[in-house]
Amino acid sequence: MRFIAINYSKISIEKKSNDLKNLKIATGLDIKSIEAAKPGVFQSEESFLNVSFKYDIDYKEEIAKIEMEGNMLWATDSKGAKEILKAWENKKLDDNLKIKLLNVILIKANIKAIQLEEEMNLPIHFRMPTINSEKK
Repeated sequence: MRFIAINYSKISIEKKSNDLKNLKIATGLDIKSIEAAKPGVFQSEESFLNVSFKYDIDYKEEIAKIEMEGNMLWATDSKGAKEILKAWENKKLDDNLKIKLLNVILIKANIKAIQLEEEMNLPIHFRMPTINSEKK
C-alpha cells in the first residue's frame, strides 16, 4: 500500500485569546471513512482507496483551535483493497495499517499546523527538537 496524495476540505484556525498562562494543548485524530476511489484520468492495475480524516488541535482554555479535515488517496492491489474495505464495514483496521495511515496524517497535518501557528503567533503544539550545550 502506498500513499499518493492528500487534499484538505477544511482548514480552520481561530485565536480567541493571547493569554497563555494556563495553556494546555490537546489533539484529536480520527479516520472518518474509507471508500473505494476511482483512478481518475490515469490507467492503473492498482486499486485506490480514499481515506477521510479529521485532525484537531485545541489550545485550552478557550485560547485557540485548529481544525483540519481532508482525504488521502492510497494505492494498493485489488485483494488488499477489498480486505481493507470489508474490515472497515465494522470500523476495524489492521493495527499496522492503522498506524501507517495515522502517521501519514500526522506528518502532513502537523506541517500545515506549524505554518498556521506561526501565522497566528501561537506556540507550536508539540516539543520541537533543540540543541543544548553539554555540561561537564
